Amino acid sequence: MSSFEVTEESIPLPLGAFAKARRVLVRWRGQWITALNQGPFRAYLYPLYTPGGVAVTTDGPIDHPHHQSVWIGADHVYCRLPYADDAFEDATYNLYVGETFQGRAPGRILGVGMESTELADDHLRITQTLEWQGPEEWGARPRRTIAIETRILDIITGQDTHYLDIHSHLRPTEWDFSIGPTRHAYLGVRLAEGLRVIDGGTVLDADGRTGSEAVNDQCSDWVAVAGTVPSGRRAGVAVFPYPSAAGHPWHVSEYGTLNVNPFARERVAINRGDELEIAARLVLFDGDATEARIAERFESFRQAHY
Repeated sequence: MSSFEVTEESIPLPLGAFAKARRVLVRWRGQWITALNQGPFRAYLYPLYTPGGVAVTTDGPIDHPHHQSVWIGADHVYCRLPYADDAFEDATYNLYVGETFQGRAPGRILGVGMESTELADDHLRITQTLEWQGPEEWGARPRRTIAIETRILDIITGQDTHYLDIHSHLRPTEWDFSIGPTRHAYLGVRLAEGLRVIDGGTVLDADGRTGSEAVNDQCSDWVAVAGTVPSGRRAGVAVFPYPSAAGHPWHVSEYGTLNVNPFARERVAINRGDELEIAARLVLFDGDATEARIAERFESFRQAHY
C-alpha cells in the first residue's frame, strides 16, 4: 500500500500468555484514522478520528460499558431450532451485552477473517468475516454459529472530512433466525465527551430539528452531532443511512448514543438462503455541521446511492 497502513498492534505479554483481545490499526499518510478491535464478545471500531485528529467516539463509558464506539449487534435474536420431527422452538440470544441481559443469554460476534485493499490513494476497503455465535448450551456443540456476517468498511479520506461506509451483510448458517423488535440494535455510535448533549453538544437532523428530544424517534434523512471536546476543539460526526437502512426512526440520547436501527418497531426474519444488508455512511468532520456542509454532502450521497 502506498498511502494506507494496516498493522496489527503488538502487545507484549509474558511467555506463554495470549491476548483475549486484538487490535488492527489503520493510518493514512501517517495520520490515525481508526482501529478494528476484537473484544471478548464483539468486534468494533475505536476510535474514529476527524481529519484534524479529533476522536469523536468513546469506548466502554462508565454508564454503558457495552457501548463500544461504533458497533453492530442486537439483543433480541431468535434462532429457530428443531427439537423433534416438525417441531421447533425459538432460542433467544443476546448479541448486544456481554452478559445475561433481561434473561437472554449472551453470545458473541467474533472476527475470523480480514482482508484490506487500497483502491485509491484516498480509499481503503477492509472486508471482515465475522461469526455470530450463540452462548454455551447444554446438548449443543460449543457456541453454535447461527449467522455469518460479511462487514465491508470503505474508508475514504479527505482534507476536511473522512467518510466511513459500513456495509453489513448477514446470512444464516443452518437455522432460520429473526431480530427484534428491540431498541438495542443494529449499528450504534457512542459519542465522545463534548459531543453529548449533556456536555453541551448539538444534534441536528435533515429536517432542521435540533436537540436529542426533538430528533429522537423521528424519521429523517440524516443526523449530525457536534461539540467541543476537552482539548477545546470542535468536531462531530454525521450518519447517512444507505437505502437498506433508511426510513426508520432514529434513536438519539442526551448521554451520547446515535443508532441506525431497522428493528425498533418490528421483528424481521432472515431465513436460510436470504441475506440481510444494512449500510450507513459515517461522516467525520471538524467544526460544526454547517461548516462541514453536511446537507450538501448528503445530497451528493443521495444522488450517488439512491
